[in-house]
Amino acid sequence: MRRIGCLGLIAGLLVIAGLFAVMQSWGGAGPARTPLTVTIPQGASLSAAAVALEKAGAIPSADRFRLFARFLGDGDPIRAGEYRIPAGLSQSDILKLMQGGRTVQRFVAVPEGWPSVLVQEAVTNAPQLEGPTPLPPEGSVLPDSYSYQRGDSRAETVARMQAAMDRYLATAWAARKPTTVAKTPREALILASIVEKETSKPAERRTVAAVYSNRLRIGMPLQADPTVIYPITKGRPLGRRILRSELTAKNGYNTYASRGLPVGPIANPGKASIDAVLDPADTQALYFVADGTGGHVFADTLEQHNANVRKWYAIRKARGEM
Repeated sequence: MRRIGCLGLIAGLLVIAGLFAVMQSWGGAGPARTPLTVTIPQGASLSAAAVALEKAGAIPSADRFRLFARFLGDGDPIRAGEYRIPAGLSQSDILKLMQGGRTVQRFVAVPEGWPSVLVQEAVTNAPQLEGPTPLPPEGSVLPDSYSYQRGDSRAETVARMQAAMDRYLATAWAARKPTTVAKTPREALILASIVEKETSKPAERRTVAAVYSNRLRIGMPLQADPTVIYPITKGRPLGRRILRSELTAKNGYNTYASRGLPVGPIANPGKASIDAVLDPADTQALYFVADGTGGHVFADTLEQHNANVRKWYAIRKARGEM
């Protein structure tokens, strides 16, 4: 009897040791010595994922991984995508990583005021996207940072940017104030693109929007320099002073040569500029000029404006710019 008891004790200890080994293999440090990237295709089974993980060196055995996942995992399905697996990550945590869909996140950024040609370049140069990049219509993209995964389509990425603009413009238009001069969402988009290019100071946007709104109400030309530059460069920096011949060119965009709004947006405006156009500041200002600090000084009358211009010229002369 004593011998049987000893054998039972040994067997129990062996079972415990075996269970400990299993748990250590499942929950202990994995074999990867450096971070790894593994891509799980859409529709891939757990078996296919296990093979990919073993091939990458993230797990020691695909067969054991499947077995452990079946009996020790929670049964949730894995999700397709590209996964960044840290060095030494356990098999248990790898399964949780794939079940949670915590894939590698890549981003392509579209700053406020970018023209569509630069959006197209950014999407084209974004690594791991596939396919050609369409040139989106000017003003159709909402500036933001957009996440994507390896293998995503460039065309679909641009389409998401455009869908984001459609949604935001519709929401902002529904909340517009009676003081806006825009008669349609497209007019709001066009005017917002001018505001976006005229100031980078958030505190000024509503006042700049008000200046142009006031000019439109009284039939005064907008005389916005960015609208002169746009048909020349398609939104890229001009890199020189505007020529007199360019100020008189009639091309549908030049707001010195024609009254009213240009025929289309001159950039992709951000949310703040759209909001500013739909809720402009309460001011009678018709003019503004740089103040030397990166902002502008505003004026109600031409006399006030001319005085402000003289101050700006004096600042430029003191800097050696004139």
